[in-house]
Amino acid sequence: MDLPRIFTIRESSHRLHNPFTPGKLADLGRALHLEPGTRVLDLASGSGEMLCTWARDHHITGTGVDISTVFTEKARARAAELGVADRVSFVHGDASGHVSDEPVDLAACVGATWIGNGVAGTVELLGRSLRPGGLMLIGEPYWRREVPDRETAEACLAGGKDDFLMLPELIELFGGLGHDVVEMVLADQDSWDRYQAAQWLNLRRWLDGNPDDELAAEVRAELTTGPARYTRYQREYLGWGVFALMAR
Repeated sequence: MDLPRIFTIRESSHRLHNPFTPGKLADLGRALHLEPGTRVLDLASGSGEMLCTWARDHHITGTGVDISTVFTEKARARAAELGVADRVSFVHGDASGHVSDEPVDLAACVGATWIGNGVAGTVELLGRSLRPGGLMLIGEPYWRREVPDRETAEACLAGGKDDFLMLPELIELFGGLGHDVVEMVLADQDSWDRYQAAQWLNLRRWLDGNPDDELAAEVRAELTTGPARYTRYQREYLGWGVFALMAR
């Protein structure tokens, strides 16, 4: 049970596996007014940057669950680096269906709602670990502007236009699921650039060092086509944000 290698190659230098900068992650932590001792469950926690930096800055405690062995080890190393390994822990496992042994104050899935087969299922999954009155965080893409055709949607790595909603419709979806949106922090084009463009250097350096690897052709194809596809489509059409929800 692990992520395909291409994911860890593509994002090998990333601490955040989504289009947030460290500044935006810090903004989110401040916006939530996290109290010391806040108990957090982070599903699909990646390299653990959210839990680790919030443990350092806000003195939260928490557990992250991620399917990637590489990212889980990076998360544990980051916790040790920041001196918070006594407050946060990281579990290698499938976040799909994971429920905390005890209710938590904040349950998060920041950019991986496929673990619940979409937004609705992920909201339901997180709610099973959340104490009454607790906060839920969902990171999710949305369309910044109307998508003209299927080709554009697929170039944004969606199966079709219906895979994502426009931002107002996404907010309305959360309401229809019985939750108030109480905060949000959105990626911007600069933070998207930092997430996407950093991948190209990772891919090139890996390719230079591994020209005979079985993945070399796939990495070469992605590096050849990815920058133009991103700047023509994803950068213009695809938004992303983290939304804080509370059940009504």
